[in-house]
Amino acid sequence: MSYLDDYLQSITNKEHFWKLQAAKLAWTVAPQTILREPKTHFYEWFPDGITNMCDLCLDVHVHQGRGDQTAIIYDSPVTQVKEQITYSHLLDKVSRFAGALQILGISKGDTVIIYMPMVPEAIIAMLACARIGAIHSVVFGGFAPHELALRINDAAPKAIISASYGVEGQRKIPYKPLVDRAIEEASMKPEHRIFFQREIAYDALDQAGELDFYKILNASSPVEFVPLPSTHPLYILYTSGTTGTPKGIVRDIGSYAVALKYSMSAIYNIHPGDVYWAASDVGWVVGHSYIVYAPLLQGCTTVLFEGKPVGTPDAGTFWRVVEEYQVKTLFTAPTAIRAIKKEDSKGLLLKGKYDITCLQSIFLAGERCDPPTLEWLQQLVHIPVIDHWWQTESGWPMLSIPMGIEPMAVRPGSAGVPVTGFDIQIFDEDGVMKENNSEGNVVIRLPLPPGCLTTLWKDDARYVKEYLSHYEGYYLTGDGGYFDEDGFCYIMGRIDDVINVSGHRMSTGEMEEIVAAHPAVAECAVVGVKDALRGQRPIAFIVLKDGVPETKEDIADQIIELIRNQIGAIAYLKNVYILQKLPKTRSGKILRKTIRSIVDHVPYSVPSTIDDISVLDELVALF
Repeated sequence: MSYLDDYLQSITNKEHFWKLQAAKLAWTVAPQTILREPKTHFYEWFPDGITNMCDLCLDVHVHQGRGDQTAIIYDSPVTQVKEQITYSHLLDKVSRFAGALQILGISKGDTVIIYMPMVPEAIIAMLACARIGAIHSVVFGGFAPHELALRINDAAPKAIISASYGVEGQRKIPYKPLVDRAIEEASMKPEHRIFFQREIAYDALDQAGELDFYKILNASSPVEFVPLPSTHPLYILYTSGTTGTPKGIVRDIGSYAVALKYSMSAIYNIHPGDVYWAASDVGWVVGHSYIVYAPLLQGCTTVLFEGKPVGTPDAGTFWRVVEEYQVKTLFTAPTAIRAIKKEDSKGLLLKGKYDITCLQSIFLAGERCDPPTLEWLQQLVHIPVIDHWWQTESGWPMLSIPMGIEPMAVRPGSAGVPVTGFDIQIFDEDGVMKENNSEGNVVIRLPLPPGCLTTLWKDDARYVKEYLSHYEGYYLTGDGGYFDEDGFCYIMGRIDDVINVSGHRMSTGEMEEIVAAHPAVAECAVVGVKDALRGQRPIAFIVLKDGVPETKEDIADQIIELIRNQIGAIAYLKNVYILQKLPKTRSGKILRKTIRSIVDHVPYSVPSTIDDISVLDELVALF
C-alpha cells in the first residue's frame, strides 16, 4: 500500500483503519468499539478493550520465547558503566518492584512521581507503575526544586522515586537535597520517598518514609500485571503552558500502544529484534515514547544513553554507540547535531574511525532543523536524515517521511508529510484555510488519532480552552507553518510565548513571573531569540524601580540565578538587559514580537499603536 492510500483510508475510514492496527496488539480483551465521543470533543479510542502496557512491553515477548533477547542497552560514558538487560531479566525486576509498590499501598489510579537520571531504574519504575495501574509522572532531572514542587502539588503523588545523583560533565548533581527542598516547598507531601543508591549508602535514608530502591525490590515477590481499561491513564507528563503553570498531559494505555506500535514500522521502519536509539531523556515525551514504550512494544532493543553528544568524551560519541550496538535508526535533536558539527565540522571523528553502515536513517525532532545543519549531516552520513515534527501533546509524530511505507526524498526545511491519522490544515485567524505556500496556524481536525492527549490532568476546562476553543472542531497546535504545492509541510515556530531551548519547551511567561518577583524590578519582558546552537534561548529585559541600591550588574546576576534556581540551568537565561522603558502599545501591551525582531535582526514594522517610538532606539542601539 502507498503512503497516500494509507493516509486517505485513515482519514475517510478511520475506524476501520485503526481497528486493523489495534489487531496487531495482544489485548487481554480485544476492543469491539473503536471510537466513541462520550461528550463533545472528548474522544475515546478502543474504550471497551482491556490491556496493560507492561504486559505488552514485557510479558508478551517473554511468553513468545524472546526472553533472552536484550531489551535495554545501558551505556553511561559519564560513569563508565555499560549493561545489557534481557526481556526476562527486565520483567523480573519490574514485577518485583511493582510488588514493592503494592506493599506500600500503591495501586490502580494512584500517582507516582519519578525524578531520575538516565539509568535503567527509571525505566523499571515506569513499567512497574504501568504494571499495577499506578499513573506515573516523570519529571526531567534537570528541573529545579520549584518546578518539581509544582508538579508534586498538581499530581498529588503517593510516592516519589529518585536516585542518588545525576551527572553533568564531570560533576555529580545530588538529587536527594533537591527532592527534599521540593517536598518542603510543596503543599502535598508524598508518603513514600524511594531512592536508587548509585553508590552504596550514598544517601542516609533515615527519615520516616525514606526507602532504598533495591532493598524494597529484593524483599518483594514478582506480581502479575493488572488488566486495565484501554482508556485508563498511563501517565501524566507536564509541559510548559503560556500561563507559566505546567500542563499535565494525560495519555491513555490502549490508543497510545496502538499508535506507537504502528509508528515503529510505518515511520521508522523498525521491526522486532532491531536496535533503536532515541538519544533523549526519559523526562521528555521522546523518552517516554521512543526510549521506553515504543521499542519495547515492538520487541526491539532500546539504547539508554547517559551522556552528551560532545564532551563524553568527544564529538564522536554518537558514532561510537551506533557502531558498538549496531543501531539501525537514531533519533535525536537538531541541537545535538549542531553541537557535533561545531566541534567536528569536517566529520573527522567519524570518517575512518567508526563503521556506521548499520545505520539506515536519522530522525530529528524537538525543534526545526535549519537546512544547513541537515544538509551537513546528510553529506556526512550518506543516509536519509528526516526532520519530523510532533509535540508532547501528540505523543508520536504528526509530520514525517514514512520510511516504512514509502520513503520519499527529504526537503530541507520541511518536516515531511502528514502522518497517517492526522488531518492537518493551515488556517488564518478567522478559520479560513490558507493557500499553499502561505503561512498560518497549524490545526488538526478532530478527532485526533490514537495516542494523543485525552485531556489535561484534572482540568478538562483548560484542555478545551487552550486547544479546542480557537477553531470549532479543530485542535490548535500552537505552531505556525505552511504546505507547499506537493503536500510537504514546513513548521516555522511557535505562535505563543513558549520557546524551544535545545528542543525543550520553556515558557517565557513563567520566566517573566520569576523575574518580576525580584524586588528591584518594576516590569519586565522575556523573549525567545535565535541561538546558533540551541535553536532558541531566552533573554530578559527589565525596567528598574526608582532608588534601587544594587548595581545593574548585581541585579542581572541575581535574576540569572533566580531562573537557574527556580527552573533549572536548562532554561539557559544568560543575558539580562536594563532599559529605561519597555516598548508598548498605547493600551499597555508589551511589543514582544518587535523586541524579538530587533534582537534577531529581522525586518519589522513599527506598530501604529506604539506608545513611544523613541523607546525602540535604545533597543536598536543594544543590538
